[in-house]
Amino acid sequence: MENKKLVIVGSGPAGFTAAIYAARANLSPLMFEGFFSGPSGGQLMTTTDVENYPGFPEGITGPELMDAMRKQAKRFGTEILTEDVEEVDLSNRPFTVKGKKTTVTADSLIIATGATAKRLDIPGAGDGEFWQKGVTACAVCDGAMPIFRDKELYVIGGGDTAVEEATFLTKYGSKVYIVHRRDELRASKIMAQHAMDNPKIEILWNHVVTKVEGSNVVENVTVQHVETKEESRRPAAGVFFAIGHNPNTTFLKGQLETDKQGYLIVKPGTTLTNIEGVFAAGDVQDKVYRQAVSAAGSGCMAALDAERWLTANGS
Repeated sequence: MENKKLVIVGSGPAGFTAAIYAARANLSPLMFEGFFSGPSGGQLMTTTDVENYPGFPEGITGPELMDAMRKQAKRFGTEILTEDVEEVDLSNRPFTVKGKKTTVTADSLIIATGATAKRLDIPGAGDGEFWQKGVTACAVCDGAMPIFRDKELYVIGGGDTAVEEATFLTKYGSKVYIVHRRDELRASKIMAQHAMDNPKIEILWNHVVTKVEGSNVVENVTVQHVETKEESRRPAAGVFFAIGHNPNTTFLKGQLETDKQGYLIVKPGTTLTNIEGVFAAGDVQDKVYRQAVSAAGSGCMAALDAERWLTANGS
């Protein structure tokens, strides 16, 4: 079984940046970029225009950005396998990493598998429909896009995230509706009060979105009262899911320390997990910022942390 100094599990901004730094440090990293578990490049592969990543004043599409990062990682010598990691054994070093087809051992490991936005199965909101054509799961990423400006926007959710997303969207939309299936928000009291005090935010209590419609982009939503079942069709330019994310950590089978939501816990200011030689970068350990640029930054940190750890341990 082949042994590698460093294996990176996952791609996206965190994984590719880690690979670039590690390859330039002559660590000859091996990356499992994923396949069935999600597209290589992570969530940005389902994003159209990226306008907030530094260095692209005219913007760039998510797939283009990820393709450029992938090519850069390969240019410096990263070996990339387009397959999923099914399991890892972190009980002994070198660690064992079992992919769909390939099994290797690794002196160190960077976990950069990201997180998947939770979405509801609403007609019109899925892949191949209006997903990324007005339906999204990140207001901070997409809210400033021209299609949303001075239009009515809908946020689905009832927690702090939904209130934060709705508040952010008031900078761009003419009106922001929070659609919540209950009669009170799950958000903290202070956040809930902020929403109710904001003149540009209206909360549709006891409602759900049942349909998203449009031509090329979102133009209408249908909302339904959960008790009376009464429906109304309303103009809308955007629908934002704000019901949380699922960190992609199931393949670890509880071997690394996580918080209650499943996000990997790292030592503050580093990418170090609770197991020596294992590092975490990107959204898999970040439930606060969840941006491409912050993921890339943590990927850089993980590669540097791994390099220093390997040097200190004679690898």
